[in-house]
Amino acid sequence: MSATRVVLAGGRGHGHWHLDNLRRLGARGLVRLAGVCDVTPLEPAALTRLGRPAQGPDLGALIDATGATAAIVCTPIHTHTALALTAAAHGADVLLEKPPAPSLGEYHRLQRGLAGSGRACQIGFQSLGSHALRAVHELVADGAVGELRGIGAAGNWVREEHYFRRAAWSGRRRLDGTDVVDGVLTNPLAHAVATALHLASSTAEQDVEEVRTELYRAHDIESDDTSCVAVRTARGTRIVVAATLCAARAAEPYVVVHGSRGRITFWYKQDRVLLQRAGHGPVERVYGRTDLLENLLAHRADGTPLLVPPAATGAFMRVVEAVRTAHDPLPVPPSRRRAVPGERSPRRVVDGVDELVDAAAEKLATFTELGASWAAPLRPAARR
Repeated sequence: MSATRVVLAGGRGHGHWHLDNLRRLGARGLVRLAGVCDVTPLEPAALTRLGRPAQGPDLGALIDATGATAAIVCTPIHTHTALALTAAAHGADVLLEKPPAPSLGEYHRLQRGLAGSGRACQIGFQSLGSHALRAVHELVADGAVGELRGIGAAGNWVREEHYFRRAAWSGRRRLDGTDVVDGVLTNPLAHAVATALHLASSTAEQDVEEVRTELYRAHDIESDDTSCVAVRTARGTRIVVAATLCAARAAEPYVVVHGSRGRITFWYKQDRVLLQRAGHGPVERVYGRTDLLENLLAHRADGTPLLVPPAATGAFMRVVEAVRTAHDPLPVPPSRRRAVPGERSPRRVVDGVDELVDAAAEKLATFTELGASWAAPLRPAARR
């Protein structure tokens, strides 16, 4: 089988991860990087061991010129729908980075366009390629932790001020009148939301009954950097996801399944699962993972089902829409935050937020329900 010709749209930032993955798959003869679409060509050093791919700013023209049959779209959030549909219209199957779109309207346009093109699309939630997911689902189905009580997720990350200045769209809710929705739960820690929904067996758009948001910011940005959402699924499961980019210490994000007789904790970046239940000692195991580009290639070759088709991100998009239509994030009071030195630029820490985020996942309670002095519930705004 000949190597699949791939074009990468967006070679900087997270695009570096995709370049490394293309090197890995290229060494196995599965892919060949045929082109890189970016407004500024990549330097030769960035393309080490990737040959001499064509470069240019027009994705459709690049696909046509190179004969590529697969494309990776790793560009600003507000360009996802248009570029994915461009790639599909020019005959390429697509690996589209998360979030798939900045709004439900754009998500629906993406779905319609892909259906009309006949091309496949995989959404880049890499955590959903973890083999641990099936193991956790089986543990719950077998009653290992008793009756499901709810699912929590926590993400304590650290980001310096330069992170929000890396591009014009960084830290923005809108840019020139266009939705961006670059919030902590919709972009950097979006995997926590998507993984929690998956473990709740609630991935389709209709699987979500209600989403309540609490959005805050400690940095001088437009979007939220410290937030939580409470989701009620159509099955009646309560999900609370809390996350911050203003932690005192960076920690591995996780999802915890609460049962009546135990709990399962899943550190999704590590594919690590800890089972704790009454009458048994703790059991910990690390699982494997299927790469989403490899899965897309297998789908092209023999019809292997996609792990994360767009339809499987509908519930996540309901959360994105709730964040998009909520009132703008409230600033954390200066008395509750502080600036500390970083490696490249200062960063801001919200006092006590590490413990607050963990408590939200543990108690399935939002910041206001936990009594955070600076928190106040936000009602959804009228849809923009």
